[in-house]
Amino acid sequence: MFIIKKANAISIRLLRRSFILQEPVLSKMGTSFSRSYSPNSGRCSDSTERRGTISRVDSTTEYVESIVCNENDIKENEMKIVDIGEDGKVLLVKQKGEINALGTKCTHYGAPLTSGALGDGRIRCPWHGACFNIKTGDIEDFPGFDSLPCYQVTVTEKGQVKVKAKLSDLKSNKRIKDMGSVSPCDGSVIVIVGGGPSGATCAETLRSEGFKGRITIIAKENYLPYDRIKVSKIGTVTDIEKLQVRTQEYYQDANIEILKGVEATNVDSEERLVYLNDGSKVRYSALYLATGCKPRVPEISGINLKNIFTVRNFEDSMNILRTLGSEKDKDVVVLGLSFIGLEIAASCCAKAKSMTAVGKDTGPLAQVFGQDIGRSLQKLFEEKDVKFHFGTTIVKCNGENGAIKSVELDNGTTLNADILILGVGSTFHTDFLKDSGIKLESNGAVSVNDKLETNIKNVYAGGDIAYAPVYAHGNKHMCIGHIGLSQYHGRVAALNILKKETPLKTVPYFWTMLFGKSIRYAGCGKSSNIQIEGDINELKFVIFFFDESDKVIAVASCMRDPIVSQFAEFLYQGKTLHKKDLKDDPFAWTKSIVQ
Repeated sequence: MFIIKKANAISIRLLRRSFILQEPVLSKMGTSFSRSYSPNSGRCSDSTERRGTISRVDSTTEYVESIVCNENDIKENEMKIVDIGEDGKVLLVKQKGEINALGTKCTHYGAPLTSGALGDGRIRCPWHGACFNIKTGDIEDFPGFDSLPCYQVTVTEKGQVKVKAKLSDLKSNKRIKDMGSVSPCDGSVIVIVGGGPSGATCAETLRSEGFKGRITIIAKENYLPYDRIKVSKIGTVTDIEKLQVRTQEYYQDANIEILKGVEATNVDSEERLVYLNDGSKVRYSALYLATGCKPRVPEISGINLKNIFTVRNFEDSMNILRTLGSEKDKDVVVLGLSFIGLEIAASCCAKAKSMTAVGKDTGPLAQVFGQDIGRSLQKLFEEKDVKFHFGTTIVKCNGENGAIKSVELDNGTTLNADILILGVGSTFHTDFLKDSGIKLESNGAVSVNDKLETNIKNVYAGGDIAYAPVYAHGNKHMCIGHIGLSQYHGRVAALNILKKETPLKTVPYFWTMLFGKSIRYAGCGKSSNIQIEGDINELKFVIFFFDESDKVIAVASCMRDPIVSQFAEFLYQGKTLHKKDLKDDPFAWTKSIVQ
């Protein structure tokens, strides 16, 4: 029976057909984390039918229920934001005649999902490509850790759409999956080597999918898993707690053990042991390797001077910012014209006396997007007082009192440099696997199948180090380093560890933000030619990349969302696009994502 709260606490607005309800909890269950299950949204009467949200809470839960629209107000394959009384907003999605109600924003960075790409049973975020199931709200592709809240929908005999939602879900717009329970009788142990997003996602998926044994994460850094993508974009010194994706309490409640500040030194695959640098060892039933990459440091004279930094982790970012200070009295040189180098230059230039980017390329990101785009990006950076030296590299670092003071380029130029930041690629963090029996490629990558399993049974690898098949590239094996894919690997590995056979269906998705300009890219492969739609000078464009057969293998955009997310969903559905298909209307294909 519902208990209506007193009018002096929360008013009941019958004219708006909404009311606040307080529902008693039938039993007290464990943690305060909640999981909402998708209700069926068939037609029903106005009376007492109750479906849907199942809560796990420690006290009573407040709900709001409201008629939000008429059934005919929302069209097939339409996404529409509606008010639920005066308490919040929900996203309605109508597909295959069924109406579902979800949170309105991506749980990663808050992108409005109504502007995203609606596929078959899921929505893809317009900014970074995360995907959410429209029936359950569960996150199915990444980046991000939280799912969307999913609300109860009923359609009355009069065709009125009624939505019931938890007030707390409306406020947070996020839902943490139920982590289940641990059984002391289950002696199985899953060890995850790597405390980054891939390892963290694997651990969470194992628990949410019902694994009751022990989970141990071996983390080289002294921190809980955090949002590593922000490392090259942090403009001010901050606390690690603001970047961590979960609290210590969360991992304790989920019975996920994290060994911080230690790293693996060897794996004995016959005895199923991982040896650690503190002298201890951990036995496993199944092993997931997600150790990522380490920044490449070029062999340059003077490279070991002080105030020369790489950009990989939180400490790197904080050390750069502390050395840079706030007096704008440091000359900074960045080596590298790819995403990392440009992101660092963009985020730090306002704090520097001077900022200069150096690289072998002919323009910023010109290798990826072509010379014309490179020139427009160069203009954008130069307007912010960032200088460039193209077609060259650093051959010597000169110091004073043990700290860098200048760099010499191979063209004879000398640049003042109080700080040098290296953004010239990375190598795989897999040296500890050389004698393990696990198959490594010549570059150190770990070879895996479409279930992310290595040549050793019950040993899996994912993230940057995985030489894995890529669905969007004809299932050819590749190594791709990006947070969204690393999290996806973590999820797929967990499902396969639990014998819930799930083959990879990888669609690479990249993004960056440079001086307020959002650049996105989906797909992969070497292109033979391109087609540009839009205004390059205004940095508002779409690029189609073609292979030798004129097949579109990738799409990039700047300030033209959600086109890249639409193409990612297009590839995920196994569809193909060719140059001839773009002739009359370059964007007609977007209509085929949902039918």
